[in-house]
Amino acid sequence: MAAYRALEKLLADGKVRAIGVSNFMPEHLDRLLGETTVVPAVNQIEVHPFFQQTALQRKHHEHGIVTQAWSPIGGITAYRGGGKRSFDDPTLQDIARMHGKSAAQVMLCWHLQQGRSAVPKSTKPARIAENFNVFDFELTPGQIAAIDALDTGVRRGPVAESITLETHSMPIPEA
Repeated sequence: MAAYRALEKLLADGKVRAIGVSNFMPEHLDRLLGETTVVPAVNQIEVHPFFQQTALQRKHHEHGIVTQAWSPIGGITAYRGGGKRSFDDPTLQDIARMHGKSAAQVMLCWHLQQGRSAVPKSTKPARIAENFNVFDFELTPGQIAAIDALDTGVRRGPVAESITLETHSMPIPEA
């Protein structure tokens, strides 16, 4: 709470234009909204076709919080050990073929059409360019429903409560 109150002060002082949170679950948001005065502009959470967190997204919508997806194209499904990879999913591949796009582009379009902000990660210039090339097609309601149906409810990233100084701390030389 102290960290968020410091962010509220930065906002009030005009030092920042918006403040937000990351990996806040419904109970975290309830506490934050009950103890502070500024509703976060954004909550960055794991969202991809296999893990959609629809209840949390509904809570965001109720409070005017933008859902920002990290791992929006399911990259975490490719390196967190086993399971299905979103890039290889037949539904996503079929939709991609229909539009002459990649599965990654289909997933980014799916996020944007549902009003989410999406932050894809790549270090490869060709993939970065591909990720921007998603504004020249639109998914049909049936295609969106087909992607929505891929939700397994299985989180691939860490559970928020497991992220502690002991488990994820690293030195920051500039600090």
